[in-house]
Amino acid sequence: MNSLLEKELNHNKKIKKPDFSTKSGREFMAIYLYSKFKQILEYDKTHETPIFKSINSSFIPKFTKRLVNNPEKHFLIGISGESASGKTTICNTIKKATERLNMPIEILSADNYFKDISALISKYGSFDKLLASGYDVDSPDNFDMEQLYIDLLNLSQGKDVKIPQYLVNGTGVVIPRAIPKKAQKIIIVEGMATMYGKVADLFDIKLYIDIDPKIQEKWFIYRAQTSRNQNEENARKQLAYVREASKKYIIPKKDSSDIILNGASSLEYFSQIIEYIYTITNNFSVSEN
Repeated sequence: MNSLLEKELNHNKKIKKPDFSTKSGREFMAIYLYSKFKQILEYDKTHETPIFKSINSSFIPKFTKRLVNNPEKHFLIGISGESASGKTTICNTIKKATERLNMPIEILSADNYFKDISALISKYGSFDKLLASGYDVDSPDNFDMEQLYIDLLNLSQGKDVKIPQYLVNGTGVVIPRAIPKKAQKIIIVEGMATMYGKVADLFDIKLYIDIDPKIQEKWFIYRAQTSRNQNEENARKQLAYVREASKKYIIPKKDSSDIILNGASSLEYFSQIIEYIYTITNNFSVSEN
């Protein structure tokens, strides 16, 4: 990817920046981006661990139409996948890369839209005991989907919002309107709730992070022990529950995603792709000459 980046930066004949206020300018940009995206995909095939696993055939025409016909709408990118597939890690990589490049991106977690279950946890004695009772915590009914829809719709229209905060400390407490989120030009949302109901239809790009089960198990147990104060026995019990929930709610939605990514691909390589995308969308000549 560095070779492509160097070639782009050192190219003597840069393209004149298109006028995005005109339809013809946006159509030119759409064709240009499509050609560059194909270039990325061809390069990715040669990488030791490619990040692109598959692309939905309807994605490019749909995205091109959106870019040309609705330029004012802010871009919404949904990232979904099984628990411990690398969603948050990839979002953190995007955050670091985009902050370095000063790109206008906001990131939020749809997990913050879990409904408050503190009363239930208090009743059963702990989160683990609540799960053991058969409570289906990952059901779409346990997310405030209407509020998620409203907040994402507002962000897509350029309006700042304050989203809830779900405390991942085992209490099940939700603090309403706790986290301010700015309506940047690009909004990235990660979490299983991005796949549910009418919320899924809001996204311009739907990414699914695929992961090998053995790697998922390793990451899940490590996270449970280091970040969530769980012992290995409880972590494995919860992993078994999570995998059953994934079979019901997450994996069936995989084929409706626009792009399936490999969660085990190199994060450094992923950062290079982000930098290349930034470069090709900003590396234009500003004059006729």
